[in-house]
Amino acid sequence: MTTNSIDELFVEGLQELYYAEKRLVDALETLADQTTDDTASQAFAEHRDETTEHVERLERVFEQIGKEPQEREEQVVKALIDEHEQFAEENEGQDDVLDRYNMSVGQKTEHYEIAAYGNLTSLAGKTGHDEAADVLAETLREEEQALEEVTQATEQFDQQEIAGD
Repeated sequence: MTTNSIDELFVEGLQELYYAEKRLVDALETLADQTTDDTASQAFAEHRDETTEHVERLERVFEQIGKEPQEREEQVVKALIDEHEQFAEENEGQDDVLDRYNMSVGQKTEHYEIAAYGNLTSLAGKTGHDEAADVLAETLREEEQALEEVTQATEQFDQQEIAGD
């Protein structure tokens, strides 16, 4: 990938995040349906709805910078989704194990999204796209909150598992 400017880097980052968020809408639905722990399942379902809004916000950002929304394959999220599918298939019927794994996948994707939105918010500001930076910063805050919710659900799950042993 040859990128000749910070502006191009910003657009390519938006395209990758657009790809990732669109894939995560479906992945979060799978996590919500597959997770038997009510708190975690609800957190995944709520974040799925937020993620749909994030896709729409990214489309607004593309519009704000005068670009057509396009996806660019993002390898990290693709790998996380592929890995999850394989794990879920291999561990079908082991609800506690799969629930805990799903929570860790949720945390991994949130960390990725926080890094991606943080970088793009900074690039938007550096390239003079202040309105886009504001939109991206709003989503960044929501991703940080989603990480906190998944982390709390994971800690609660772990405490219940320890108490149950």
